[in-house]
Amino acid sequence: MALELYLDLYSQPCRSVYIFAKKNNIPFDLRRLSLLDGEQYGEEFGKINMIRKAPALRDGDFCLAESIAILLYLAEKFQTPDFWYPADLQQRARVNEYLSWQHMAIRMHGSKMFWLRLLIPKVLGVEVPQDKLDAALEDLNGSLKLIEEKFLQDRPFIAGDHISLADLVAIVEVMQPVGSGLDVFEGDPS
Repeated sequence: MALELYLDLYSQPCRSVYIFAKKNNIPFDLRRLSLLDGEQYGEEFGKINMIRKAPALRDGDFCLAESIAILLYLAEKFQTPDFWYPADLQQRARVNEYLSWQHMAIRMHGSKMFWLRLLIPKVLGVEVPQDKLDAALEDLNGSLKLIEEKFLQDRPFIAGDHISLADLVAIVEVMQPVGSGLDVFEGDPS
């Protein structure tokens, strides 16, 4: 049985897993999942992932949830190039630091902007009050500033001179608000 990845490519964590697997020529069967249609609540998917979130991985009888755990599993199982998840203790610690931080910071703030600017108006037909948009943008800008000043500093990548899992995860998260029409590089919500 081939490795299976259950993904909804509208989801940032799913996109990071997909990009990583493709970039590293990891063989997998793509099992498309629609989170908006609630397919994660189906009986069959519940057998793969009791948490009922995407992404999910099935490798034979082994099932795994959570994008970061899946990325680390793939990096180690398929012995991807060292720069993705460095063997060097301090570089690996930088990757781990970012991966631990991002869930409750850039991920949360970028997703919130995406919901407020795109999904709520399009799906529910309701305009979000400007003060809520402004507060969400302020939170997002705070996270973006931390990525620049704390995680990147004067380096080209989070762990040094080469791309890593941290950078891949950062890229998909930073691009999510862009999908809602927000220019995160200028902070201009128009």
